[in-house]
Amino acid sequence: MSAMQETNTERAGENAGDHGLWVAFGPVGAVGTIRRDGDAYAVALLDDAEARGSYPSLEVAKAALQTALGPGAERPEFRAH
Repeated sequence: MSAMQETNTERAGENAGDHGLWVAFGPVGAVGTIRRDGDAYAVALLDDAEARGSYPSLEVAKAALQTALGPGAERPEFRAH
């Protein structure tokens, strides 16, 4: 998916309200999730028992998830479910 397609898809999902779950995929498979929680987005890695935090926008939540993967981690691909 191109950067333009990804940006358009993200905006459509964020604004349309039809998605409540995004799964982050890295080179080894699924690595984490972002769940819509009212007006916020909760971030968790797959091994987390609870969300690591709640963020005001999908873009901020994606950045937080990438940061949680650690230094040098590739940016995961986010797929709406």
